[in-house]
Amino acid sequence: MEKEQAPRWWAVVAVMIGIFLLVTAEQLPIGLLSQVASSMDVTPGVAGLMVTVPGVVAAFSAPLLPVAVGRMDRRVMLTLLMGVMVIGSVLSAFASSFILLLAARVLVGISIGGYWAVAGSIAPRLVPEDKVAKAMTIIFGGVAAASVLGVPLGTLLGDLSNWRVAFGALGGFSLLTALALWCWLPPLPPREPVRLKVLAQQFGSRGVRVAVLVTGFVVIGHFAAYTFISPILQDISGVAQRQVGSLLLLYGAAGIIGNIAAGMFAARHPYRAVLAIPSLLLVVVAAFPFLGVQPTSGVLMLMMWGAVFGSVSVSIQTWILRTAPNTEAATALMAFVFNLSIGLGAMAGGRVVDATSLPITMWAASLLFLLGALLVWRTPSRIVGMKHR
Repeated sequence: MEKEQAPRWWAVVAVMIGIFLLVTAEQLPIGLLSQVASSMDVTPGVAGLMVTVPGVVAAFSAPLLPVAVGRMDRRVMLTLLMGVMVIGSVLSAFASSFILLLAARVLVGISIGGYWAVAGSIAPRLVPEDKVAKAMTIIFGGVAAASVLGVPLGTLLGDLSNWRVAFGALGGFSLLTALALWCWLPPLPPREPVRLKVLAQQFGSRGVRVAVLVTGFVVIGHFAAYTFISPILQDISGVAQRQVGSLLLLYGAAGIIGNIAAGMFAARHPYRAVLAIPSLLLVVVAAFPFLGVQPTSGVLMLMMWGAVFGSVSVSIQTWILRTAPNTEAATALMAFVFNLSIGLGAMAGGRVVDATSLPITMWAASLLFLLGALLVWRTPSRIVGMKHR
């Protein structure tokens, strides 16, 4: 943040709303998977490509867009990206075939990657240093809020009408958010243009390398299983399809709690926060096929799952702020890894689900959580307290 500026909380809120809508757009097909698969006459595994495509596109737009736009004001960039989101959402709503739907999802992916790459690094420019942790919690609260409000409400809207209405509503809210970003954000010229060389230099920090790998393990594992949460709840826990949207509200509520708790804890203990994430996910997801076999137990485990995963973004970003040589470049790399992992996880999960079963898919995901936990455990905690320059 520039020293002469006062805290800009409305700007922080605008950035959070953008994150909220983008994550909602990326994950909304999870709640509508069965409906879209039936409407477009494709298998659930193929329908999972609605998550894979924007995830992969977002992964590459995250590091490449900041490089391509060079010295473009970040306020202008974020506003334009929300405009791209509007177009992608509207085209998704009117897609006449599954191929056209996937093409529209490419635009959504471009918006997600570019926006996330910048949004995670601008909190220190909007508020004083002692308020950065709070601002980060608010901004990445948009991720958990997408789960507690965006995806469940979009799913309910789709259930009450159809999935096209849900995508169209996203376009309308994205337009309003673009206007809010333009009005509330101050001018944000890049302090140092992101170049490919600068991106590569981030790997010189062990902290960044560990964050990249752990994020990959956790996110691939999560989305390999969570992409199919609707059939998991129906087939394993015996939940009716009409209840899935409502239950995702509980998942998201738990995610909000996890995000807030992690924001406070990670500010003091980033190493322990990041170590806890894959460790707890391992326990919850691996045990789900054994313990979540009744509606009540399935819902309880779903909420535990949501609380843990809701803490991922703010914990990892806090780790990055403590260790990265260039926070915007490192955040762009993390956005690349996060979104590529979403796409890879959904795709891998789809193949495993179609070839084997839901429990096997969840156990395969748990192996990735185990790898993430072991990697953090073998990393000296002192590196998170060292800011590389």
